[in-house]
Amino acid sequence: MSTTYSISDLARELDVTTRAIRFYEEQGMLSPERRGQERIYSPKDLVALKLILRGKRIGFSLAECKELIDLYDPSSGNRKQLETFMGKIAARRAQLEQQLLDIQQMQLELDTAEERCLAALAETKQKQGVNA
Repeated sequence: MSTTYSISDLARELDVTTRAIRFYEEQGMLSPERRGQERIYSPKDLVALKLILRGKRIGFSLAECKELIDLYDPSSGNRKQLETFMGKIAARRAQLEQQLLDIQQMQLELDTAEERCLAALAETKQKQGVNA
């Protein structure tokens, strides 16, 4: 018999709320069996939830996480999933590098604006000192 998990088992193991797990289920990202009102999660659901949480940490959208989950195929060694994941990692890295450049440019613009303000303040103080 394979290992199964209750919603509280998953929540405890991955430090996530049961509400979040139910949300991912509503989004079609997890598909537990039902035994009456009880949800029974498989090892595949555990892997999917780990992927969702990792994806969120690195800035993937839920749609991107769902795409990766849908590619889960252990029989092929998950090659398609891993290749897609690598492509998304490269795209995310490029996006972050661009954001970093944008931030650095903004910092330079702030430095310039600050220098101009300081110069204008010094000039104003100097003029007030002359007029006093």
